[in-house]
Amino acid sequence: MPDIVQDRFDAIVVGTGITGGWAAKELCEGGLKTLVLDRGRMVEHIRDYPTVNMDPWDLPNNNELSREDKKNHHKQLRLGWAPKEDNKHFYVNDLQHPYQETKRFDWIRGYHVGGRSITWGRQSYRWSDLDFEANLKEGIAVDWPVRYADLAPWYDKVEQYIGVSGEKLGLAHLPDGQFQPPMGLTCPEIALKTAMSEKFDDQRILTIGRVAHITDNTSVPEGRNPCQYRNRCWRGCPFGGYFSSITSTLPAAERTGNMTLRPNSIVYEVIYDDQTKKATGVRVIDSETHQKLEFYAKVVFLCASAMASVGILLQSRTPRFPEGLGNEFDQVGRNIMDHHYQLGATASVEGYLDKFYKGRRPNGFYIPRFVNLDDKTRKRDYLRGFGYQGGASRVNWKVSVAEMQYGEALKEKILTPGPWEIGVSGFGEMLPYHDNRVTLSLSEKDQWGLPQLDFDVEFKENEYKMREDIIRQIVLMYEAAGFKNIQPYENDTGPGLGIHEMGGARMGWDPRTSVVNQNNQMHAVPNVYITDGAFMTSASCVNPSLTYMAFTARAASHAVEQFNKGIFS
Repeated sequence: MPDIVQDRFDAIVVGTGITGGWAAKELCEGGLKTLVLDRGRMVEHIRDYPTVNMDPWDLPNNNELSREDKKNHHKQLRLGWAPKEDNKHFYVNDLQHPYQETKRFDWIRGYHVGGRSITWGRQSYRWSDLDFEANLKEGIAVDWPVRYADLAPWYDKVEQYIGVSGEKLGLAHLPDGQFQPPMGLTCPEIALKTAMSEKFDDQRILTIGRVAHITDNTSVPEGRNPCQYRNRCWRGCPFGGYFSSITSTLPAAERTGNMTLRPNSIVYEVIYDDQTKKATGVRVIDSETHQKLEFYAKVVFLCASAMASVGILLQSRTPRFPEGLGNEFDQVGRNIMDHHYQLGATASVEGYLDKFYKGRRPNGFYIPRFVNLDDKTRKRDYLRGFGYQGGASRVNWKVSVAEMQYGEALKEKILTPGPWEIGVSGFGEMLPYHDNRVTLSLSEKDQWGLPQLDFDVEFKENEYKMREDIIRQIVLMYEAAGFKNIQPYENDTGPGLGIHEMGGARMGWDPRTSVVNQNNQMHAVPNVYITDGAFMTSASCVNPSLTYMAFTARAASHAVEQFNKGIFS
């Protein structure tokens, strides 16, 4: 069937997640008629949260997946803690959406409007010049063409809009932001914080996580409400207490009257005009009808998620770009990164049995990076650094099951919270390696006839050396705090499980060694912007979503300015 030519727009945004929502909002508010495409089904705030008010006893199989669902989610289940019965609908069916692994890569995805902004961990941290300058100073990969000062006002804009709660620390390597009131720490967390400050002299600090939840009742964005401390965020929040694109940025775009949203639209190619040397639109397959369509616009934003955007570029082949759009120097699909985690330690905490907490805090504590900051904290066997995320809480009544009690004694035991436990996971930076790459499979296709992605990505010596230190240092901190029954752990894992996959179309000064410039425009096709994780030149060790959003807002502002000057005409 021949392609069907559809309407023309000023801009097209591919993807509706963390970055797609921001691109849509900024472009629409800038006056551009914008088509927003998502390959997945429509999800509407509140209406499409089917398990949002269910209690544990309402969920079958103790919230575990059935055998059939486990087969359907066999790669998503590598996470360990998700998907569950209460949120399986926000994770892809792996049998319907396969990919290839030359080396193991745990690609965790959600194909629906809102994407992973519905299920993300909401941890929101700024980068610093320690991150932006590391490649240059260490001679790794290529230099970032931006510095913290370029991004700081955009961090301000994003934080003020989405609502980020947290504590100001005054750390140069973890800049403070525009914070709403911080959530509280539990007693064992305060004990660990005190022990760290008293027994270590290398800038070890514990703080409450900086998280995209509204905590200020006097400052509530339109259509949202403060966090209710239910800790059911992975099901979707009916109150809009945490940031997601379907509660925040997409409704803002819709209010302008400039947005057209089309779900079930698989973008597989950017249309390129060899005469004008510009993109003219995108080619789409309707996921339900398999019908092919074309949509035209003067500006295209790729926000499909890092690996999906890379796949679109690789499939966009023309006489000028026979190996994929912007891939004339073999840079598209290379330098794939993630954060390595799935390692840390648990421990028992004695005492504090007269203390408890109110609500279910949807957050944990954070220990910022304290290695390789300066000569004093320099590690000689690996580069970069890591942070920790964790939490301490009381064990619930289930411990009484083994007590062999009955009657009044059993009732009292069930109503008494158990002892305190603490757990911590490390998030370490992964270096950008040229041979860590994703390509199009030469033989395997999906149900729409598109080539599957094939991952050839691995951790290397620097990551494994760092992982050893991540475990070593948290054990030392637990011991300093006097915690008991310390149990280090390191799960079988590979890149991808951090769910922070990035790279593949990195930012840089030189078109021969990078794909996009300092404004997130493709060097070779400047009316195509890439603002999801694909543009990342290095990974830092903090959660990247806040940085993605800040870069997206900045790039969209640049695109509106260029559009209004007629540069894309």
